[in-house]
Order: sequence, then C-alpha cells, then structure tokens
Amino acid sequence: MTETSHSDAMWGGGSGRAGEFASTSLSRHVVRGAIGFGAVIGSVALMPALGPVSLLLLPVGLVALRGCPTCWAIGLLQTLSRGRLQRSCTDGTCQLVTTKSGAT
Repeated sequence: MTETSHSDAMWGGGSGRAGEFASTSLSRHVVRGAIGFGAVIGSVALMPALGPVSLLLLPVGLVALRGCPTCWAIGLLQTLSRGRLQRSCTDGTCQLVTTKSGAT
C-alpha cells in the first residue's frame, strides 16, 4: 500500500472509501446521532422495566452511529468540514488548505 492510499483510507479521502463517516447533510447526521444515542441510552435505561429485551435497542443504536459514538463524532467533523477543507499533497508532503468558495 502506498503512502497516499494509506492516508486516503485513514482520513476518508472521498465518498465510499474506508474511513468515511460523513453524512450528506448536517441535519441528517444530527438525526442519526439522536436515534443512535437515544437507542444506546434507552437500552440501558429500560433494563429495569423490560429486562434483557431492552438490549435489542443496542444494535439499532450502533448501526445509527455507524459503529460507535466516536465514529459518529468523526462523521460530524467530516460533515462540517466537507467542502471547506481539502488535502493538498505536493512533493510527498500533505497539508490541509481551505477553499475560498466552500465548494468542492
């Protein structure tokens, strides 16, 4: 694996690549977070009332969060920065640069 492809895999260099957790819109991402965190918290909070059946909410929450709360937070940052930051690589050195128009 080359250095560039490893970096792309880690930082989500584009749509559909490994490491891409961003949503298409901020509102969609926040709704996913509300569903995910609500289901995870609900699975634990409802344990006294529903018993182990409440743990069925846990996989729903993890799917909505795309794996874990950290993955959701990374996706939030990616969604916010999408179109505003670009990685520019020259001579083997990469850096983040801001775009003037905010468009990709």
